[in-house]
Formats: sequence, structure tokens, C-alpha cells
Amino acid sequence: MSSTTVGSRRRRVHLLAAAAACLALAAAGCGQSSSAEPSPSASASTPAGVLGIRDPWVKAADTGMTAAFGTLVNDGNSDVTVTAAATDVSPMELHEMTMKDGKMVMQPKQGGIVVKAHSSTTLEPGGDHLMLMDLKQPVKAGDQLTFTLTFADGKAQTFQAVAKPFTGAQESYDPGHGEPMPGMPATPGTSMSPVS
Repeated sequence: MSSTTVGSRRRRVHLLAAAAACLALAAAGCGQSSSAEPSPSASASTPAGVLGIRDPWVKAADTGMTAAFGTLVNDGNSDVTVTAAATDVSPMELHEMTMKDGKMVMQPKQGGIVVKAHSSTTLEPGGDHLMLMDLKQPVKAGDQLTFTLTFADGKAQTFQAVAKPFTGAQESYDPGHGEPMPGMPATPGTSMSPVS
């Protein structure tokens, strides 16, 4: 074959490839809707909230106090501060565990619970948690409770958590703040996960 024939074939292949690409782009453009409706994949995503909330759960309890736990996920570019929590079954406080007089005690968390940008914060027995202070009704294993978090910027977000039996953590309160959780002696424990 001469170099002229090979060059001519290459040009035809390039022209055919370019024409196919143009047709593909034109067909794709025709399939686009001119409305501002989200694509099916976008509408299938989870509802937008201030934070993602993974694996939320509540310690089952008949009376007195209990707590809610889970992981707060901040995918945003700014830190988020949870300043309050609420539920229908009890008044609530944001709590932390801290050492006082050689003992781990539970107390209100001053300044709220901060979730750093592009990070997560775990609410867990023995750490930060959402405290239900005076149950109006028993919280039985399997119950679904609805919680509302309020943030420093005034936004709010609701989520649901399932109640689970739990026998660990055995935390006590900062003196003068309250009493140990029902069924828990006033000494710290080590178990950190619910009974499944």
C-alpha cells in the first residue's frame, strides 16, 4: 500500500469517529429535559439535613432517666453545634462524661456538642449523649422515638431512634445534678454497646 492510501484511510476513520461523537452528543442533548426537575438519581438521595445521623438508638427504661446515642456526621464545610435536643417522652439535656474527684460523672455539656466540618462525633455511653431527664412513659425495647436537634444557627432537624436493652456504662451524675440512671449503680462501668 502506498502512503497516500494509508493516510486517506486514517482521515476517513478520524472523520467517522468525529461524526459518531457529534451524533452521540446530539442524541444526549435531545434526551435532556429543559425543566429544572432533579434527575431520578438526585431525587433518590436521602433528604438533606444539617447532619447525617447514623445508627441512632435509645436505652430502654421504664422510669426515670435514659439516653440517646448514635453518630452525628457533618459533611459540610463549617463546624455545626448542637445546642438542644427534644422529644415528646421527656425533657432533655445535652450531656458529657467527665472526671470529677476521681470518678467519671455525667453533667450538662456546656457550649453544646460540636461536630467539626467533614468529620463525625459519636454519642455513646461513657461519652457525649442526649439525656432524657424524666420519662413520662416507659421506653420499651423496639419503641421508635422521634427527636429534634436544634443548632446554634437556629436550624432544627428531626430523626428517629429505636429503643434497645442496655446494661452497661453505669454512669453517675455530677453531685447535685441528679441520680444514677435507673438500674445503674453509681460507679462507672466499661460496657459501651447495646444488647442487640
